[in-house]
Amino acid sequence: MTIQAINVRNQFRGKIKAILLGQIVSEIDVETAAGIVTSVITTRSVKDLNLEIGTEVVALVKATEVSLAKL
Repeated sequence: MTIQAINVRNQFRGKIKAILLGQIVSEIDVETAAGIVTSVITTRSVKDLNLEIGTEVVALVKATEVSLAKL
């Protein structure tokens, strides 16, 4: 499947800046032109995708709910 075939409108291209590995899930910080996007994915996926600092990725953001707070 290509990235164009995925039905996600919010796509942020960037490079992995930091990885915090956990036993089950891991946090991946991706530096994009819009700022840092953090993803929480399974540690198995981190290994299967061979993710490491400096890897170019696309952060795909799909949410059913976005909350806002007045400043």
